[in-house]
Amino acid sequence: MTSAHDALCGHYSGAGQEVGRSCILLTFKGKKIILDCGIHPGLRNRESLPFIDAIPDIQTTDLILISHFHLDHCGGLPHLLLKTGAKSKCYMTHATKAIYRYLLADFVRVSNSGGLPDQLLYSDRDIVASLDHIDTIDFHQELEVNGIKFSAYHAGHVLGAAMFLIEIAGVKILYTGDFSRQEDRHLMCAEIPPIRPDVLITEATYGIHIHDKREEREARFTSLVHDIVTRGGRCLIPAFALGRAQELMLILDEYWDNHPELHDIPIYYASQLARKCMAVYQTYIYAMNERIRNQLANNNPFCFRHISNLKSIEHFDDSGPCVVMASPGMMQSGLSRELFENWCTDKRNGVIIAGYCVEGTLAKQILSLPTEVPTMSGQMLPLKCSVDYISFSAHTDYQQTSAFIRELKPSYVVLVHGEQNEMLRLCGALQREYEDDETCRLEIFTPKNCVPVNLRFRGEKVAKILGSLAHSAPKEGQTISGVLVKKNFAYHILTPGELPSNDMYADAVQNVILRAAMQGMPPRGEYFYYFFWVFWYMGLIV
Repeated sequence: MTSAHDALCGHYSGAGQEVGRSCILLTFKGKKIILDCGIHPGLRNRESLPFIDAIPDIQTTDLILISHFHLDHCGGLPHLLLKTGAKSKCYMTHATKAIYRYLLADFVRVSNSGGLPDQLLYSDRDIVASLDHIDTIDFHQELEVNGIKFSAYHAGHVLGAAMFLIEIAGVKILYTGDFSRQEDRHLMCAEIPPIRPDVLITEATYGIHIHDKREEREARFTSLVHDIVTRGGRCLIPAFALGRAQELMLILDEYWDNHPELHDIPIYYASQLARKCMAVYQTYIYAMNERIRNQLANNNPFCFRHISNLKSIEHFDDSGPCVVMASPGMMQSGLSRELFENWCTDKRNGVIIAGYCVEGTLAKQILSLPTEVPTMSGQMLPLKCSVDYISFSAHTDYQQTSAFIRELKPSYVVLVHGEQNEMLRLCGALQREYEDDETCRLEIFTPKNCVPVNLRFRGEKVAKILGSLAHSAPKEGQTISGVLVKKNFAYHILTPGELPSNDMYADAVQNVILRAAMQGMPPRGEYFYYFFWVFWYMGLIV
């Protein structure tokens, strides 16, 4: 017999068979956690938000965890914290919080440029106000909020990105967010937490695709850039202000160093966030890989010799070949869209898409090489420039995902953050790979938005004997009489006279008589002896 509290319910308010507006509500044993709250880059205004209105009793949420600073994972957070009644604590890593405020301020600025300020999701003032609701967590630090234990592990992907290991009543859930198991020029690869989670919630962005090796990818990228500028063209690289842009700049700066014939061709990083971004990256170099930390001993790798900041198009001398990295990465608006519209009609020019493209965005559209493309004003322009795609998005591929699962051996896998076809292909491939594996029996789910997934858990309960009852270890078969008490999900047994006078154990109090069945002796010299005991006492404690 199980109760509703024994079901771990996952309510997927975003990123269910889609990429964008990641937002997951987990409910278990009366506890409620929200994982990420992003926006959809292919939609505008309130339509871009997760289906927050479908989250029941959102004001009773215990905890919010944000995996990283990309807008599809945190862009809806000010709305969630300030406009829905959610009063829970929110946690993210230090680097994520440092970048969050700048990235969202830039999002508001770009959104304002499109007019209709009354339709904006939030203002600059809201972003500042949301910071008061956000606490930080260190990597490998374990915290507890309302009986929910959680810790952060390196996820790769972008600076500060975290996987969260969550434990409620002994059930362990690992949420990867976006992660990569391949080390790049500045980030370490995602860690494998030293546990076996009951539930793994992981991304399905690239489905069954296999990434090129990093060296091959970099060589193709620099070759394309070289070809465009030497034929007299402008090379546009749409990229988010933070994340892949820093990786691409490290590659280009080194390539220009090694090719003196290119020194007269400028490289621009076109983002109003540029200086602030670089300051944050220089501050958090300790969170990067060993290669970058070693370089810091001689010089700062983020002080580029061949790349300069371009504040706006008004400061740009568009008179010859150049390389411009401009945001946003999917060219829905902003400077990257403006430059694309200026350059797409000249066959000498080229666009290199270096990251994942969401359906419904201009970046995704031009990959199919249409003859015409729409401008922001609705006119059509001929597409004559070259368009190439090289993935630097730092998402896991099939081999990385499968190896990650094989190492962790979870009981359940929930796939999120993937377009429907990619997600279903990944699900099928994993089922075929593991169907005969006795060491890793998987049950895989591919939820749609707003369709809950319920997983049942009825685990063993472990009580710790405290006080005078713990002065000596009980012998096999010895009868012990005491009071069983509970706080959150911790069970203790004490004598009635040793119950605290405060409400520390307000959740439950029950007299019990137990027969000892020792499963192992505790280490000597500790203040308490530990007495492990398994019980299924129907109705004793919910």
